[in-house]
Amino acid sequence: MFKTIIVFSYVAFALVFLMPFGLVALVFYFLGLRKSMANVIYRIAQGWAFSIVKLTGAKVNVTGKENIPKQGSVCFVSNHCGYFDIALLLAYCGRQFGFVAKKELLYVPFLNAWIYMLGGLFIDRKNVRKAIKTINKGVERIKAGGGMIIFPEGSRSRGRGLLPFHPGSLKLATTSLSPIVPVAIEGSYDIFEKNKRVVRGVNVKITFLPVIETVNLPPEEKKTVLCDRIYSAIGEQLTKSKEQ
Repeated sequence: MFKTIIVFSYVAFALVFLMPFGLVALVFYFLGLRKSMANVIYRIAQGWAFSIVKLTGAKVNVTGKENIPKQGSVCFVSNHCGYFDIALLLAYCGRQFGFVAKKELLYVPFLNAWIYMLGGLFIDRKNVRKAIKTINKGVERIKAGGGMIIFPEGSRSRGRGLLPFHPGSLKLATTSLSPIVPVAIEGSYDIFEKNKRVVRGVNVKITFLPVIETVNLPPEEKKTVLCDRIYSAIGEQLTKSKEQ
């Protein structure tokens, strides 16, 4: 339990301590140094995430990074195991990305600011009109050469395996016509949620699977075939790892 307190205390402290540096970078971002300051903000967040992962004692194995486009638009589509998934991806992805967060996080001090600075968006799933506007903003960011990550299961799986994808969850990728990199995360649930405390030495695996292009897909395939293809790719990787 002591380690759990240390880890989550550090998470909160680091968010607050690093805030001034992020805000200064954000000011220069709006003054015109967009590309360089966006990279500064990402590097600060990456360092924060990496230190958190190291503090938990998790043993992380990353494969398939060669499948990530080094520049240009990209949409990561990942399964969602536990609380530490975003930190793991920030630490090991190597690409700047934003993500769509539930609107409740908009009211969490400091965390809300970091989500915004990283290019994240807050979505109100109960208000269709506002949700569409949020998705459109994400599409614009991807088309401008950015990256976004989607968790199409809609919520953390909490050890239940790969859950069904929500209808329309891939709209960011299909509308922006961006390349899709499926991501399979394994073991992150065991870091904390499985035992309700931080467990040291948990084996975590992150696999970046081969790119799936969307630009030439017929409209009917974007609604069904694409979703099934990504689901199968992630599911097969998770099954493969269990059998090893």
